[in-house]
Amino acid sequence: MNHFAHLYLARPTVESRVGNLLGDFARGVDPQQLSGEVRAGLHNHRAVDAFTDRHPEVLACKTLFSSQRRRFAGVALDMLFDHYLLRHWEQFGDGDQGKYINWLYSDLEKGRKLMPEPMAKVTERMISYDWFHAYADFDTIGHAMDRVAGQIRFRNQFQGIIEEIRIHDQELEARFLSFFPELIDAFRVQDSV
Repeated sequence: MNHFAHLYLARPTVESRVGNLLGDFARGVDPQQLSGEVRAGLHNHRAVDAFTDRHPEVLACKTLFSSQRRRFAGVALDMLFDHYLLRHWEQFGDGDQGKYINWLYSDLEKGRKLMPEPMAKVTERMISYDWFHAYADFDTIGHAMDRVAGQIRFRNQFQGIIEEIRIHDQELEARFLSFFPELIDAFRVQDSV
């Protein structure tokens, strides 16, 4: 899962949202130094990633990528799943999508002091460039994937992966729609324990 989905799966508090996003920025962070709710969010992020990485629908999605790009399928799917969540907001969301995104941005701004500096910088760009509204557009997701490809420090064939996704979009979307409700249910059960 990518940023939007992790925030969607967080509890609706600043600390939980920071913790759920922190999983992508936790290198060098001592979890014992975090507040309880931020630490719980970090653990939730890791549990969501583990569930996602093992899920049969996600594993099946990865096989659709060419052998040259399969190494990056997980990264591409994380970003694509944010797009699908936004595309299917009426099914998964609660209320107006734009208001929800603005609420997330507001909570991230309020939680800046809880973030390590690299996370705070990325979050600032996320808000300034309005990533989540942009992720609703398929072509924009492709451009974002190409930016990620440009940041990889070794030669790769990740650039242009959106063209493979475009070919398999209907199957990838169907597999997401099968997988994502199970992810939601799994974490609702955990929350109620």
